[in-house]
Amino acid sequence: MIIELKDNIDAEQATRLAEVARAFLIHDGASHVLINSSSEKELPRELEPHTEQFFVFADDMQLASRKYRSQTRGVRFGNTVIGGDSKNTVVIAGPCSVESEAQIRQSSNLLRELGIGTLRAGCYKPRTSPYSFQGMGLDGLKLLGKMRDEFGLSIITEVRDASQVDEVIEHTDIIQIGAKAMYDQGILRKCGKAKQPVLLKRGFGSTLQEFVQAAEFILSGGNQNVMLCERGIRTFETKTRFTLDLCGVAYLKEHTNLPVILDPSHAMGYAYGVADLARACTAMGVDGLLIEVHPTPACAKSDASQQLDHRQFKDLMATLHPIAAAVGRKIV
Repeated sequence: MIIELKDNIDAEQATRLAEVARAFLIHDGASHVLINSSSEKELPRELEPHTEQFFVFADDMQLASRKYRSQTRGVRFGNTVIGGDSKNTVVIAGPCSVESEAQIRQSSNLLRELGIGTLRAGCYKPRTSPYSFQGMGLDGLKLLGKMRDEFGLSIITEVRDASQVDEVIEHTDIIQIGAKAMYDQGILRKCGKAKQPVLLKRGFGSTLQEFVQAAEFILSGGNQNVMLCERGIRTFETKTRFTLDLCGVAYLKEHTNLPVILDPSHAMGYAYGVADLARACTAMGVDGLLIEVHPTPACAKSDASQQLDHRQFKDLMATLHPIAAAVGRKIV
């Protein structure tokens, strides 16, 4: 249950009412909001005089539900707005990992040339093998901060554990929670206390319910700037890296109020299929695309096979604009 308190309720009163209702207390926009177990079906009598409106849900998809907020939440980073009433399909691009200043500068130049405002690149890499490149860590974050200052870009990068969240916030604009960290409650709760936008990736073995409940951890902590990212799930298929769940995307668009971003690079796992998937995603009217692009993919230290080179990415971008326009959106 979500209980929106009346505007005249101050913080002290809201805290007391939260104790009465045995509920979480957050400040959602202009109102104090109480959230308690979805098993509760009736408003506690003590709260009736202080309640503006309340919502009852069948499960723990509450703050993210369109039954609570019918419009997609708008999330702002830099000069870009994703979701809300913007009708933007925001392209976020860059290499899998920060590898050197020369490499990340080439990537930043490409984005500036194409009018793209958000650079993605990893500094802390949660690799499957301990012998794979683990990222440049803080040195990589400092390079990303340098590119942000020089090129006016917004920056998104991944956290591997909760201890890195403050460091990432200092040097970047968007926190990415990767598929392998979707269940990490330390990271989720830490990001819930931040105001920084969060891009949450779906775990490759997670149901849609579990995915949205992970987002609820962040929302219930007070951070309303959450974006969902579908990046492919593990199925019986072995010829692609994962299977991009476009049916799941349709569900998320219909039932949640969070911006939905798709990552065709991790889903396909091979550069040859990324462009077609990106075009299909654009035709669905999604809020954003996350695409891996590297100056020389063959030399990449991580995920070399799925990264587009700069020419491939330019060719892809040229085809996305008319597709977006056909479904009433614009590429940003």
